[in-house]
Parts: sequence; structure tokens; C-alpha cells
Amino acid sequence: MRNSKKTLAAIVAAASLVGFAACGSSADSTDASTENATGQIVFWGWDSGNSMKDIIKQFEKANPGITVKFNNTGTANDTSTALSNAIAAGNGAPDVVMLEDPTVTQFAVTGGLVDLSKFGADSYKSDFAQGPWNKVQYDSKPYALPIDSGPEMFFYNKSVFDKAGVDAAQIKTWDDYYAAAKKIRATGSYITNVSGGANDYQPFTAQAWQAGAQPWKVNGDNITINMTKDAGMQKYIAFQQKLIDEDLIDTKTTNWSDDWNRELNDGTLASLTIGAWMPVNLISGAPDQAGNWRVAQLPQWKSGEEVSAEDGGSALSIVSQSKNQAAAYKFIDYLTHGDGAQIMADTGTFPSLKSILSSKEFVDPTTASNKKTNDYFGGQNVNKVLSEAAQRPVTAFQYLPYNPYAQNAYGDEIAKAYTKEISLEQAMQNYAKNLAEHGKQQGYTVTLK
Repeated sequence: MRNSKKTLAAIVAAASLVGFAACGSSADSTDASTENATGQIVFWGWDSGNSMKDIIKQFEKANPGITVKFNNTGTANDTSTALSNAIAAGNGAPDVVMLEDPTVTQFAVTGGLVDLSKFGADSYKSDFAQGPWNKVQYDSKPYALPIDSGPEMFFYNKSVFDKAGVDAAQIKTWDDYYAAAKKIRATGSYITNVSGGANDYQPFTAQAWQAGAQPWKVNGDNITINMTKDAGMQKYIAFQQKLIDEDLIDTKTTNWSDDWNRELNDGTLASLTIGAWMPVNLISGAPDQAGNWRVAQLPQWKSGEEVSAEDGGSALSIVSQSKNQAAAYKFIDYLTHGDGAQIMADTGTFPSLKSILSSKEFVDPTTASNKKTNDYFGGQNVNKVLSEAAQRPVTAFQYLPYNPYAQNAYGDEIAKAYTKEISLEQAMQNYAKNLAEHGKQQGYTVTLK
């Protein structure tokens, strides 16, 4: 599974990037015992909440003898690229790295990350929400610990739905959603936007996941890609094609663009199916709609089900180059499973730890942070709804070991369906061929169905 051909292909594909400081470990130890761990560790990641400095300070106070040097690597893509370069060079990697959940497999399969079960992390399975925990597994072993989670949610603008005569609280199935989309379109708005670009990749995987789809399966060196014959994918494709054909979704506006924020802010876009981390983005991106937005559970494919899926999320891994893995594990354990997890939740990270998700404090509407969010959502207890979603059951789902490539290629192939150049089924088949060819170039044995 870790042949040199595949390892070289995976790391050479990354673009050149100025390297960050090399591992700062002062101890040469990969012992699984963390009791007496000391020394400096280097940590690469991003800091969207501007809280990492304080969290590291608290960790160092609780763990005298260990110091952490944090390099803010900018974005998730920048971080994975920099890590790829360090692995290619054979040195210069950090001890700890922050990765998007779906990217963990890419580095685990090529031997770049440490199997955390050597530190007993496999015993944490029941402590984390099922969705994020499943995403950091490779070969049934944890190669990272989840920082946060992103259960897919249904966010909607109540005022727009009311104008269309739709009670959004009664949308329980995707058939209900389709009926609502027609009524909302009649008012001049769209129920949502999907352009098929790279930024739609995560919502796509989440919605296909919830439909029970298995577009790709990874078994060691063997990958099976099935984008159009898988039953869950057929269900997803048929539904999306109906929305495209009937002009029920905005296919021109791209997620995270200025136009997207403008349309959320003026009511042109009436809802989003997106991760539970979205509230803060709505507050900043659509300020004129304060008091109008609400959040509900994701519509279901079968009435009465409560199936969830994950959209986004990040995790912490130990890099195989680390010479101080014991101290590195102490750090990631603190941030994800220890006191640091609560600090991160208090500063806006949507938690993956069940003990926080189910705590009274997390859903307390009187806290300052919750009150601000709840006021924007018309007095709704937002975290209560999000917490329920995070603890719903999820089916098994895998990501390709070259996930960043899959995300970029998604936009290249799938956007053509949303501009009506080709059908979504044909776009998915072209996408499958693209992914299969890339997988073969990486040294995998790929079966295309």
C-alpha cells in the first residue's frame, strides 16, 4: 500500500511552495508512552478563529516541558501542499498537522501519517460523533483526531418561504423540498444555488453520502469508481437533474462568491443545504436578513428516517517524520479530546466531541455567543438543532486517497451539466473516467463501473 511509485506520484503532484520551519523536536522518541513527553513540537495549520495562540498557551501551562511552535499555513490547501513538499523532500515536515478530514486518507495511505491507535486513540470511537470519526479512519485505524464536525443542515430564509406560502418546518423529505422549490421559484427567488464548481464538491459528497451512495470504494491499493450505476448515485443524479431541467435552482452563482453573499442577503437564494458551521457565515454575509433565517434537519429520502452526513470538518494528525511523537500526541489529544476541545468550542468551532455536543452549556441560549447567533435566527436555539444533527446516525462513506485532485476535477467536469451542455449523468461518467485515469497514474489498481 505504500509503494514508492504511489508515494512519489502523490507528493510530486503538489505545486512548489516555500517550506516552513522543520520539526522542532528536541527529543528523538517515537515511544507510544506520553507520560514523560517533553521538548518542542512544530504545528502547522490554519487559525480561522484567531484562538490558537491562547489554546497553545493553555496547553503549555498544563504540560510543562512541552513547547509548541505554531506556523499558520494559511488555508487547508496550502497546508496539504506544504506537507506534500516536506514529505517529498524527506525532511522539514511538522510534528503535528491540521488537515481537512477527507485529506487524511491521502497522507495515511502513502505512509505520511502515524497510526494513532499506537497511543490508544482507537478507544475514543464512542467519544466522537460518528461522522467525523469515520472520516479520519484508514484501514480501520485512526490517523487523525477530529477537531470539529459539519453535519449537513437545512438553513432557510423564513420570510422568503412565507412569501411563497411554504411552511419550511414541514419539509421532511426531498419530495417536500422539490414541491417547495417550485413555489419559491414562482416568486422570483431560487430555493438554492448549485453551479457544479469545485466549491460544490463538499456539498455534493455530503448529499450523495446521505442518499446512501458509494461513488468510490478504497480497499488498499484497489479502488472502484462507480458514479452512475450505484443506486444512491442514481437517486442523487435524477433529483439534481430534475432541479436543473425545471430551472428550480440558481446554476450561475458560485458558493463563497460576492454574488452568493449578495443573493443570500437580498433573498434571491432562499435556503442552503450546508454544514453546521454556516451560522457565523450567514451573520457576516447576509446581515440584512437578521431575524429571518432558521435551521432545520436535512430532508430525508424516506419519510421517517433520520440519516445525516458530513460537510466539511478538520482534524489533527502526527506526521511520520516527527521525532517527538509522544509530545505531539499529547498536544492533539488536548485540542480534540481534552480541555482544549472546550476552549475551541467556546471560540466558535462546531465540536465533534459528544460530551460537548450534549452538554447543557453548549445549548444554553443565554451565553453571549449563543445569544448573538439565536438573535440572528429569530430566537431559535440554533445549537440545539445542530447538536441533534451531529449525533444522528450516518452510513459508511469513503474518500479517495487523492481527494484534493478529486475536488478540483469535480469543477472541471460537473459544471458542464449545470450549464446544460451535457446531462449530469454524462458529466458524472466523464468525472469517473478522469478520476480513474488519475488513480492509475498514482499507482492504484482502478476498476471503473
